[in-house]
Amino acid sequence: MLSAGKAVKVSIYLSEGSTHHGVPTYSSIIDFLFYRGVSGATVLKGVAGFGADHHMHTASLVDISDRMPLKIEFIESREKVNEILGKLEELAGTGMIEIQETNVAKAAQVPKPKTPVPPAHVKIEGKAQMMRIYIGEADMWKDKPLYKAIVEAMRANDIAGVTVYRGILGYGAHRRIQKDKALKLSHNCSIMLSAVDTEEKLKSFLPLVDQMVEEGLVVMSDVDIIKYSYRALEIDQQDMSKGPDSATA
Repeated sequence: MLSAGKAVKVSIYLSEGSTHHGVPTYSSIIDFLFYRGVSGATVLKGVAGFGADHHMHTASLVDISDRMPLKIEFIESREKVNEILGKLEELAGTGMIEIQETNVAKAAQVPKPKTPVPPAHVKIEGKAQMMRIYIGEADMWKDKPLYKAIVEAMRANDIAGVTVYRGILGYGAHRRIQKDKALKLSHNCSIMLSAVDTEEKLKSFLPLVDQMVEEGLVVMSDVDIIKYSYRALEIDQQDMSKGPDSATA
């Protein structure tokens, strides 16, 4: 957050009709500034003016020009501006960038929220294993879809989490193309179940997979867990020793 003291004011002069990769240039610049943590920025639209091409542009109620001059202004620390200036020059294209030394007498204050703000998220990293099970959507186990039975079995065996994915195009060992069509849905598309937990827990579950899956593929792989949570750090560290809460890898 910008604080009182020495800073710089950046002004970027553009034409309203200019684009960057098909997106209005001013919009691309505002998005860039926002996601790079700039304290604030304002887009100002001119009602008359001319630029390097020396063509006069005016706006009226009858004929609104799409080539009016635009100015984007923001105030930031010199360090932050130096960090992002190269990208700004690329985004501005043929536009002009002006930088002025300034002094912030009083920085803007963020109003206190009426509701409590959740604590900053915590990032937890660790090692685990991923089990992927590839089966057919039509596969059954004791009169129920096999993928549903596996999910229930994993839950009953305290596997941390599992996600079921339905394939829309592919082929398997029989080399027959399986695909979804808008008007004719296949009932035997490929299904992938993905679960992440400790190596010990997943290997202990494998014998049950052997009993349930008559035709399919099971893949085990080492994974790095990166977990973001709003819960207290000490609680997350306890959970990591038991395995992640969900399989979203």
